[in-house]
Amino acid sequence: MTLSIDQQLALKTAASRLRQQFHGIFGTETIERFLSTSYDQFASNSTIPNYLPLLAERFARQRLHALAKVEGHVTDNKPVVLFLCVHNAGRSQMALGFFEDLAGDRAVAWSGGSEPGNEINPAAVEAMFERGIDISREFPKPWTDEIVRAADVIVTMGCGDACPVFPGKRYLDWTLDDPAGKDVADVRPVRDEIELRVRGLLDELGVEARV
Repeated sequence: MTLSIDQQLALKTAASRLRQQFHGIFGTETIERFLSTSYDQFASNSTIPNYLPLLAERFARQRLHALAKVEGHVTDNKPVVLFLCVHNAGRSQMALGFFEDLAGDRAVAWSGGSEPGNEINPAAVEAMFERGIDISREFPKPWTDEIVRAADVIVTMGCGDACPVFPGKRYLDWTLDDPAGKDVADVRPVRDEIELRVRGLLDELGVEARV
């Protein structure tokens, strides 16, 4: 894909920010490779090309954090949970929203999909907003090798055989209705079930949930 001048400048700025953030941990080549491959993940099906550099930067940052944990550069001992579903547009995004809201900075959560969609399910966004949690700025994304390897717990939600299986990882399979194509009234019970399960998971991990 040919990049516009604005996109090229935005990616250069993103690379500069990532180099500053990961200075002393990863070299320029690694950072630029992660940024480039992250951009490619979204470029093929994005309907908002102007946002591609920002999405690439956010995803590359997450992947670099994961790689830093895998390679032992992160020693804060915070538990890391990865929520996976098919499109990363509904269930896993709601779980991520609840986890981050309830855990704060006491734990880390990521999400991904085996076949990422193009946008977050609007009904899921509305249902979560009713609970005071804004997931509208999230975006569907794939799982990657370093993200799975960095996770302490992997929660799967309907991605079946497409979900990654790594020996030695703790897996939980949450059977939940898929919000795809449902209106907000039908999504609310799924949302409430996800909140209960996230609270239970935090309790198992010894992470105090925000009141």
